[in-house]
Amino acid sequence: MKVTISQIEALEKGIWDDIIILFGLDKEAEFWPTEEFILTEQQAKQLGIIC
Repeated sequence: MKVTISQIEALEKGIWDDIIILFGLDKEAEFWPTEEFILTEQQAKQLGIIC
């Protein structure tokens, strides 16, 4: 299973910093609020998005 989360959703859930680390992104880079990131089931569980 794959889980898709947008940047704005990640910010709302308080996991944006974790997404940055997980994907090796530049914290200073600009992202669209609707930009989506695809997580594996394992990653989504680690971030507490799913049980």
